[in-house]
This record gives sequence, C-alpha cells and structure tokens, in this order.
Amino acid sequence: MKCRHCQGEHLVPFLDLGSSPPSNSYVSQADRDKPELWYPLVIRACMDCLLVQTEDFAEREVFFSENYAYFSSFSSSWLNHARTYVADMTARFGLGEASRVVEVAANDGYLLQYVKERGIACLGVEPTASTAAAARQKGIEIREDFFGVALARALVEEGWSADLTAANNVLAHVPDINDFVAGFATVLKPSGVATFEFPHLLNMVAEAQFDTAYHEHYSYLSLLAVTRIFAANGLHVFDVETTPWHGGSLRVFAQRADTKTHAESPRVAAMLEREIAAGMREPRYYTAFQKEAQRVRNDFLSFLIGCQREGLKVAAYGAAAKGNTLMNFAGVKPDLLSLVVDRNPAKQGMLMPGSRIPITDEQSLKDLKPERVVILPWNLQSEIKAQLSYISDWGGKFVTAVPRLTVHP
Repeated sequence: MKCRHCQGEHLVPFLDLGSSPPSNSYVSQADRDKPELWYPLVIRACMDCLLVQTEDFAEREVFFSENYAYFSSFSSSWLNHARTYVADMTARFGLGEASRVVEVAANDGYLLQYVKERGIACLGVEPTASTAAAARQKGIEIREDFFGVALARALVEEGWSADLTAANNVLAHVPDINDFVAGFATVLKPSGVATFEFPHLLNMVAEAQFDTAYHEHYSYLSLLAVTRIFAANGLHVFDVETTPWHGGSLRVFAQRADTKTHAESPRVAAMLEREIAAGMREPRYYTAFQKEAQRVRNDFLSFLIGCQREGLKVAAYGAAAKGNTLMNFAGVKPDLLSLVVDRNPAKQGMLMPGSRIPITDEQSLKDLKPERVVILPWNLQSEIKAQLSYISDWGGKFVTAVPRLTVHP
C-alpha cells in the first residue's frame, strides 16, 4: 500500500476493524434474505505526510450509491450550525447579490437554503441522487457529480467561479484527495475563500472515537496533514477554528496559493504546535489506538450481555454510520439489541447493515418501553436526550459507549 497523497510507503497500523458492509448501505426488507458484500476496514498512517487513510478495497460508487440514506436536515442542531455559518461567512467576507457560493457535498440543501434566502447565487455539487433530489425540492440548483479538477474547470467556464466554497464533512470522504483539493484552487476566484469542516484526528484519538471509522471515510485528518496536502495542490491555509461537531471538528479557511489575499491567523501555527505536542509526528501516537477501540468494544458487549442476563430491554436511537461501525465490530445482533429508532423515513423499515437490526419509527420506542436506550450518534446526545426525555416515565436511561460506557442518570 502507498499513501494516496504523497505515494510514500512508510505506513504504520492505526486501526483494524475486521470486515463489515458499507455503513450507509441499509438493507431493505425485500433483501433481508440476500447476502451482503463485506469489505475489510483497515486504516494506516503515513509517517511521511501524516495522512491517516483507509486501505482501498472498492470503488467510491459502492459507498455513495443512488440510495445513499444520510440526510443532513434531520438534525435541528446541524441546521442551526449551517444557518450560523452562512450568517458569519456573509458578514466576514462581504458576500452579497453579486457573489457566487458553491457547496461541495451539498446533501439535501441543508446549508444552501440559507444562502438562497439571502439572495446570493448558489450551486450545490452532490453525487448521491437521493439527497440531490431533496435539495432540488428546496429550489437549489444541483450538479449531480463527484467534485474534482475536471468539474471545477467546467463550473468556471459556466460562470461559477466562487467567492466562497463550503465543504462540510466531505474532505474525509474522497479517495483522490489531491484531485479534490486542486478542484477548489481551480474554482475559486483570486480573492475567494474555501472552508472545510472535518472531524479532527486529535479528538478521535483522545476520545477513543473509533466508530467514526467506516469505508466512506477514506481519510482521518490533522491540520499537519491538511496544510501539506493543500500546499501541494494550490491552496494555502490562512485560518482555523474548532467546532464541537462530530466529536470535535476543525473548520479550515483556505485561499489560492498564487494570490494569498488574506493574512494568516496565528491560530494556524498554534494548532500545528498543539498537534505536534500531542505526538502526531511519532508512530506510537497511531499504533496505540487499536487497543482503545478494543476496550470500547469489549465494554459495550459486556454491557449488552449484562442487560440480557438481568432481563432489561435495550433499544438504540439513531441509525448512524458510526452505530453500524460499533455494532459490526462488536458483533451485535437483534438478540442483544432489539431495534434502532430513527427519524429519517428513508431508513425506517430498513435493516442495519451487517447486524440486521430493524430500524423503526419513534412509536416503536414508546411501545417497547426499553429500560436502556443506547444513543449511537453520541455527538448529538444533548439533542436526542431532550427529544426522548419521556423515557424516564418508565424508568428508562440513556447509554453511550464512546469514549467509555456510560449509563446516564
């Protein structure tokens, strides 16, 4: 295996989760008796450029199919985040009616709807048909394609040179990260700004967030790696912020390296120093992570077995990809966890990939009245606890498995 960025061969083990189906390939009732395709989920760290990356076993179309079931708008807190982002970027960079905003991985229009409300011309790039259709229903123009240099050139020719590009939770999802990043250097105007949000590797390691690993996540990113990748592909990082999303994320601000119209914030050097101090340049930082994943898995499995012995009913909330990673690594099946509730109608009636646990609507939770409800998207636990606060009426308690098994009072 060679590094997908620098082609280096000095890669060390980071995480091996065995094999599992793609985490967003939910199984329909019609296909419940058919086999699933399982792929190895192995992640390594390149010690030359510090990019942490999956070992490739399938093409990206396998993981981002036309039936892709992740819709951003089902999280009210994420919608608030998107609305605030649009307001902040509009004010900071003086966006107006003459501006052009392009979002890559526009999903169901969760963010661009707020750009459109401000009368700013916007375009979304989204390769998955299911979410692209939902965005179009909001009146948002969508280019249904994968982003890279070729598409960026086409957009420029069509008049879509951008004052601002947004790329939330997609930088980790691209197999050819060089072509992807170079596309932003191509589509930006000389003074344009590209923002990228992605889960921070520093938090993933510190908080044992191994369940954020799945096949669609080709890369696990530090600022050390991102600044190098961007510089090699025509972008310069001039600012960075931290956000609480997805267990702790970075928002990186980049500009064209050939123009550099924006001054570099001291926050860039400070974050790089923080990562170096954490040990990110040393192999042991990466090779120690496997044991943390095994600890979380073992504790979760012991908890479920203990509940079964005590006669406690257990359900879960949130049919998230991270939940599928946890279930399949732990080998959990419906005998230990009877159902998963999700607000997304596209997932209801389906089965979780691998574990084949049924996905239901919220009424099923009220009917079952489980004593324990495992919150699989632990990054949204505050929102979910408020939404499901009624489980206390029958003595139910919430449970999270990451970073450590916790039964919440």
